[in-house]
Amino acid sequence: MRAREEVLLVLYRPGPSFLILLRSPESHGYWHLVAGGIEEGEAPDAAALRELGEETGMTQPVRFAPIPLELGYRPADDDEVRVTLHPYSVEVEPDWEPVLNEEHVEYRWCSEAQAEELLEYPEPVDALRVVARRLEDET
Repeated sequence: MRAREEVLLVLYRPGPSFLILLRSPESHGYWHLVAGGIEEGEAPDAAALRELGEETGMTQPVRFAPIPLELGYRPADDDEVRVTLHPYSVEVEPDWEPVLNEEHVEYRWCSEAQAEELLEYPEPVDALRVVARRLEDET
């Protein structure tokens, strides 16, 4: 069995509101969080910061931290592959807006409930819920 690793980032700003991105039609056209593959020899933290910059233009988050959650999935086209997700929370400035790359065609700042309704897969929802609960506990 082959193993793959990816990063998944929950971006939020005070409120809180959460950033979700609409992938381009060429990238299957669904709402998702910032995410991407870990390159060979790359540490998950480095991959997360790289993907953050590539997909949103963000270079200096206010706060960046791993989310203590074990996530993974099996791709629909290959049940022999297990993809491990490394989730992170990323706080951004209240007035910051992303600059999308070619992988995305739209973005929205959403409440937790709005984001959960739009997100296509359960793993991003699980990561978002953990961040939302942590933010509630901090207030």
